Amino acid sequence: MKPFGYVRAGSVEEAADAYASHPGARYLGGGTNLVDLMKLGVEQPATLVDVSRLPLDSVEELPDGALRIGATVRNSDLAAHRLVRDRYPVLSQALLAGASGQLRNIATTGGNLLQRTRCPYFQDTSKPCNKREPGSGCGARDGVHRDHAVLGHSPHCIATHPSDMAVALAALDARIELYGPDGERTVPAAEFHRLPGDHPERDTEIRPGEIVTAVVLPAAASGLPSLYRKARDRASYAFALASVAAVLRVDDGVVQHAGVAFGALAHRPWRARRTEEALLGAAPTVAAFERAVDLELAAAQPLSDNAYKVRLARNLALDVLTRLAPPTTST
Repeated sequence: MKPFGYVRAGSVEEAADAYASHPGARYLGGGTNLVDLMKLGVEQPATLVDVSRLPLDSVEELPDGALRIGATVRNSDLAAHRLVRDRYPVLSQALLAGASGQLRNIATTGGNLLQRTRCPYFQDTSKPCNKREPGSGCGARDGVHRDHAVLGHSPHCIATHPSDMAVALAALDARIELYGPDGERTVPAAEFHRLPGDHPERDTEIRPGEIVTAVVLPAAASGLPSLYRKARDRASYAFALASVAAVLRVDDGVVQHAGVAFGALAHRPWRARRTEEALLGAAPTVAAFERAVDLELAAAQPLSDNAYKVRLARNLALDVLTRLAPPTTST
């Protein structure tokens, strides 16, 4: 075991200061991902800054009707929260689809957003991985890549992001609140995670020393019909092969609002902007749904072993959309 320092932060400001004063530090929340990676030798922090006891464990309704979720709210508590279940069911469904009950009892909102890929080449230090060791190569590209990305990947990385929760947040137009050396700022959830490009080692847009303090769910999405579906190899405790989160409002016979995101297809939750644009103003028909989904998935670039993901994602998306807005008979 490699030795490391430990600091328990009493405030957000203290956490940021401790991170800045300890080179090689990492924030520790629930630890459900970081501790595993430390055991594997993938992560080797010099110091752990424990933020699990910060006063960020509440869900509060804001004056404008939005919902602010503290970064240390446990996944189980968030999934069961009455306002989340009633107003943003897609988020509750996504949380309950993730991990096991025991892990959800420990995992935090902020930690879920910051978890790293479950690509086996990333987790195995004997294999090349540009995400773990930039410039070493991508072992998955010419290896076993059944579970890997079909959208937005690069020659340097084909890993996928594993979070279920983050897919729902992207579809809901949520915002991530951050605090760091330069103060507070917010980032749209759909833009928080990065595509790999030439720097797959950079998972998110978070800056050095910044800590996630909260997630804000907008009032505009409150109460809208929403749904999350996930396909996986077994019924529980398995990461997605493909998933879909959607928020849809139909008024006067046409789609007035659409938020759609795919999971497990890319290095980040994939906001389906082409699909959304095609749906707006369209009548909810099977043909309209098929056209909108196909416009998005036309950009897919599957590899030899994961082309099935495109059809799987298409079927999931069509099922979700037709459940949210049963199609009219016209085409």
